[in-house]
Amino acid sequence: MSGHGFHAHGPHDHELEHQSQEEPHGMAGRLAVATALIATVGAIFAYMGGLAQLNAGLYKNESAIKKTEAANQWAFYQAKSNRQYLSELATEIVPEARRPFYKAEAERRKAEKAEIQKKAEELEKESIEWGEKTEHQIHEEHRWQQATTALQIAIALAAIALLTRSRRMQYGVYGLAAIGVVLGVLAWMSI
Repeated sequence: MSGHGFHAHGPHDHELEHQSQEEPHGMAGRLAVATALIATVGAIFAYMGGLAQLNAGLYKNESAIKKTEAANQWAFYQAKSNRQYLSELATEIVPEARRPFYKAEAERRKAEKAEIQKKAEELEKESIEWGEKTEHQIHEEHRWQQATTALQIAIALAAIALLTRSRRMQYGVYGLAAIGVVLGVLAWMSI
């Protein structure tokens, strides 16, 4: 080397210089940006998965509450039925003068039972609807988890691709990230 513009370096030096000039825009730079984007999308997907899981738990609780309320109504219905039957039995065994009272009691309890039955059936229907919402949220949560897992694997592959400088691995990163995004879109669309 000299100060007059002439210098010589070996093939190794030339390759290092070439890589250092290419590196910011080369494979490592692209993988770094891709990894940051994948991690950001993965964090959003993980949050959505947690939200879906939370909703599933809340919906399951609401379903259980409605089922319990329906069971209480059915127990109340059964108690009214027993009283109705006793009133009907009384119309057969009491003196004639008391029969109209027990007949009216039996009719009153029969009308009350119809109201109670209607309410119990509505509560059972609500319980089933909450149960269906639970199942939907669980399915959605699974989709979010699948999407998040695909993105996490893509991030791990990005590290391997960077270390091995493998173009195939780099394409694998992009492929897995695309699969993760598709799964996330399916979760978002509730499919």
